[in-house]
Amino acid sequence: MTYEIYIHVPFCLRRCGYCDFNTYTAVDLGAGASRGNYANMIIREMELVRQWQFDRGIEEPAVSTVFFGGGTPTILSADDLVAMLDAIRKTWGIQSGAEITTEANPDTVNEYYINRLAEGGFTRISFGMQSAVPHVLKTLDRTHTPANVAAGVEAANKAGLRSSVDLIYGAPGESLDDWRTSVQTAINLGVNHISSYALTVEPTTKMGRQIAAGTLPKPNDDDEAAKYEIADDLLTAAGLTWYEVSNWAKPGYESQHNLGYWRNVDWTGLGPGAHSHYNARPSVNALRAWDIAHPKLWGTAINENRIPWGGSEEITPTENLEELIMLGLRIHEGLDLERINHALAAMGDQTAVTDSSMSLKPIDVGQLQPMVEEGLITIVSDAAHHTRVVPTRKGRLLNDAIIEHFFDLAGM
Repeated sequence: MTYEIYIHVPFCLRRCGYCDFNTYTAVDLGAGASRGNYANMIIREMELVRQWQFDRGIEEPAVSTVFFGGGTPTILSADDLVAMLDAIRKTWGIQSGAEITTEANPDTVNEYYINRLAEGGFTRISFGMQSAVPHVLKTLDRTHTPANVAAGVEAANKAGLRSSVDLIYGAPGESLDDWRTSVQTAINLGVNHISSYALTVEPTTKMGRQIAAGTLPKPNDDDEAAKYEIADDLLTAAGLTWYEVSNWAKPGYESQHNLGYWRNVDWTGLGPGAHSHYNARPSVNALRAWDIAHPKLWGTAINENRIPWGGSEEITPTENLEELIMLGLRIHEGLDLERINHALAAMGDQTAVTDSSMSLKPIDVGQLQPMVEEGLITIVSDAAHHTRVVPTRKGRLLNDAIIEHFFDLAGM
């Protein structure tokens, strides 16, 4: 078994125009959810969650990865981040060699800060670079400069931390050459992991309103596909291999925390709006839960010694199977067809009784040949002689269509 911890830090110096994450710029959000007290609140949530697990007989192994995301985790002091990490160690234990990551805004860290993280047990830092082109950064409402990113990476290298940078493509006004510049600049930093995400515009954001008003152009699907291919070409040529649709790494430097999500492991999310996931076991059915989104209400629940969930739901066997298919088709290691077919066969008779609209059936390799011939997938055999279905680059660009086709083949 694998067990991961995610900690959401909802504070930011300013809110970027494209961002719809659960983040806030206020220093104090009420009920103890302030920047200065946030580590204490998270540690109290850990105690509540561990008690909930204990009451249900859930015994997780020592934590294999920890990820601090946001928001801007590094808006808190390095001592606060280390204190939360120490509390995880005390509450669940942390495996030897565990991957411990924080996201970082390049404007909020310096050499001293990064050294303190390294001393406290962090192993990895992920910098929000987004772009290396000033006018694109301005469109995205980012205040950092490419020089800040380079300084952060250099400090991380000196401290012995692994570095990653995040890029965003498809910003209004970004040309193909702009994007090439950003990818090549990221490569030139010498990092061993790069994430590249298509810009998603939500209507409630500042950018969404600007696009709706016609003051900014709407992102174009063909443009984004072309930029994905540029990134894949440049990153592959630089020795970074895709291991998940939006992530590339040098061999051995893949984000184990990210892979845990795609492999559907157990994880606990702490902090306002964070999600948790528990697989089925004898004592409890498969479950997903999510923390209360607003920090004040989240803090109120913790102050009342209540686990601060906004809601939870059991994951049905059919939903779990759907997630296994969706997640497996996003990663380079591919979808384990034997595992899926075993689950389909086990569920088939039961589902026929409970839902007459579904007729689950195993998937034959021969049924996948049309997708192979279209260049959407390849079929390989792993070390255990299991058949795995791996999306090609074309398949990564048309991932949703492949997933829907698998659902159809399985009778879902």
